[in-house]
Amino acid sequence: MGELVLVRHGQTEWSRAGRHTGRTDLPLTEEGERQARAVRPMLAGRRFALVLSSPLGRAARTAELAGLSGAATHPDLVEWDYGAYEGITTAQVRRERPDWNLWTDGVPVGGEGFPGEGPEQVGVRADRVLDAVAPALEHGDVVLVAHGHLLRVLTARRLRLPPAAGALFRLDTGAISTLGTEHGRPVLTSWNRFREQSSSVSEKGG
Repeated sequence: MGELVLVRHGQTEWSRAGRHTGRTDLPLTEEGERQARAVRPMLAGRRFALVLSSPLGRAARTAELAGLSGAATHPDLVEWDYGAYEGITTAQVRRERPDWNLWTDGVPVGGEGFPGEGPEQVGVRADRVLDAVAPALEHGDVVLVAHGHLLRVLTARRLRLPPAAGALFRLDTGAISTLGTEHGRPVLTSWNRFREQSSSVSEKGG
């Protein structure tokens, strides 16, 4: 059984500002491109049975700069749909809803193209991704290049936890994590790793 390698895309303007970035397709910043290039040596020497990326540009560009050319896209790897909270920070939301928590409360419906999702809906998508990569994991490692909250939910589901348990797994831009097995059970083998550990920056969403 191979390892599941998770790569969160590099920084964007909205992730730097802490703005929830779901379906809005923003490019990487200069720092985001540097973060993506820093992923390449961390993957050097690894051979992957399957490489998948979110179809959004920030993830596809990260895959390219990380040396994962030819990555196929999977529609269920797109980020959490933040609905009416797209582009808004948690601090802004809490001015009107002081106790709001994305992981338990979800989001209200937004404008056209932003219907919003709750954790259970994101979990359904994550489960579909895990089902899709299962055959390839039988033959080797699989890498997924995607988004912070989606990858956190996917991690929870891989570890047989409820989707909302993704709240426990902080994941920064440009970070690599790995999920493996021990005695036939899924386990966390590494989390939120950087080539230069001092470059770690906590950023919301995206």
